[in-house]
Amino acid sequence: FASCSRAQEPCYLWFVMEFCEGGDLNQYVLSRRPDPATNKSFMLQLTSAIAFLHKNHIVHRDLKPDNILITEKSGTPVLKVADFGLSKYWLSSACGSDFYMAPEVWEGHYTAKADIFALGIIIWAMIERITFIDAETKKELLGTYIKQGTEIVPVGEALLENPKMELHIPQKRRTSMSEGIKQLLKDMLAANPQDRPDAFELETRMDQVTCAA
Repeated sequence: FASCSRAQEPCYLWFVMEFCEGGDLNQYVLSRRPDPATNKSFMLQLTSAIAFLHKNHIVHRDLKPDNILITEKSGTPVLKVADFGLSKYWLSSACGSDFYMAPEVWEGHYTAKADIFALGIIIWAMIERITFIDAETKKELLGTYIKQGTEIVPVGEALLENPKMELHIPQKRRTSMSEGIKQLLKDMLAANPQDRPDAFELETRMDQVTCAA
């Protein structure tokens, strides 16, 4: 929005943006008790959002919980995928946030399937409440990883080093997770992007699975 009353006066520009009172996905999920119904709702909303983007030939390229905002409609949480600063019409240079980056992105390549991988990391972490501490901000963030000795390594980086590595889903022994969601997550996190479902297949399959066993 621009305001210029006279030609010789300075012109000021500002953005008017929607206020999302629920904060981001990290804040919302980690401040509440686990709820399979909410998880399923969020999974469906996210897959629908990515399918819409890909239908319009847009790759987000930086999907992460920080970029998923929560608002409410009639008391029901509604997700808003935000921060399109890195989004592109289909393929371009590699970018993203380490813990959500697909193996091919670590190599410097990028396809729409990288959004599917990032979404798999987010959903897996959301269901199991898996978190890590960001080295720069010291903030607790949702995100899955691979343990190598005393260090944690992003899943995509670990799969780049060992494409045949089997992911242990669920990661926590006490997690109740249906066989359907286990297999779907493994497919979304396949090392080879050609083995991952596209956004439209994912939307159909997501509607058919349950979170808890």
